[in-house]
Amino acid sequence: MGVGKTELVGALKSLKLGGLPLCIHSSLRSFGTVEGGAAMIVESLRSQGCTALVPAFSYRFSVPPPLGQRPDRNGWNYSAVENSFGNSGLVYSPESTDIDQDMGAVAAEIVSQPGRCRGNHALNSFAAVGPLANRLISKQGSLDVYGPLKELAVADGFILLMGVGPEKMTLIHLAEAMAGRQLFRRWANGPDGRPAMYETGGCSEGFNNLEPILAVLARETHVGESRWRAFPAHSTLTAVAAKILTQPESTHCPDPCCIRCDDAVRGGPILSAQASTRQSVASPRPE
Repeated sequence: MGVGKTELVGALKSLKLGGLPLCIHSSLRSFGTVEGGAAMIVESLRSQGCTALVPAFSYRFSVPPPLGQRPDRNGWNYSAVENSFGNSGLVYSPESTDIDQDMGAVAAEIVSQPGRCRGNHALNSFAAVGPLANRLISKQGSLDVYGPLKELAVADGFILLMGVGPEKMTLIHLAEAMAGRQLFRRWANGPDGRPAMYETGGCSEGFNNLEPILAVLARETHVGESRWRAFPAHSTLTAVAAKILTQPESTHCPDPCCIRCDDAVRGGPILSAQASTRQSVASPRPE
């Protein structure tokens, strides 16, 4: 017998997550077997009044960085990327069901559901279902990639890791911005079919270094073979941003030559005033 709805709902209740907006990062494989698969996980979340928010990244819409729009310290070796793109004529829209395979089965399930909301960001969109879906997703823009996560924190939401580690926690990229880093810029075709600049995150393979801070904030349970950990978004942002501000190297991955980590630790891309325009990320809500 695999994990069923009873176990899934019981876990949400034990973690006191009912009725809350949750940013889900998950591995379906971590459960062993789930009766009904990813659809049952989403159904269980919705049955408890939760809003399920997921990263729904889609890098196949990437295009090469245009000449004249290549900021320094942007985590990218521009000379090595010219031939690394596929069909650069693609144009993204929020109605698209394209999603990168490594986003996982739960994220793909949410993107495929009728009535879901999806952000207007060609590369790093979020998607959501549930009562607060439109409220969260409406905050995302091309130069405000983590608007949905800011709103999640305002709404006293949680990050829920289902069988995955901190390296999957997209919220930490928002904490980087709160600590003063510029987020990286990448490119995709805008609605007019011409290359446009989009704000994105960087390398996350070093986020496990933040485990001592995260462990203090976690609520934990197990569902089948899957370890679930829930983190309050606002408190996690505050604690992680403070750590990054005082110890910038704390997010660096194990690769000493990782250009994305190196440039992030140095403060991120050097942008013109126009290119860096976005909403303030000093705090996700008033203290």
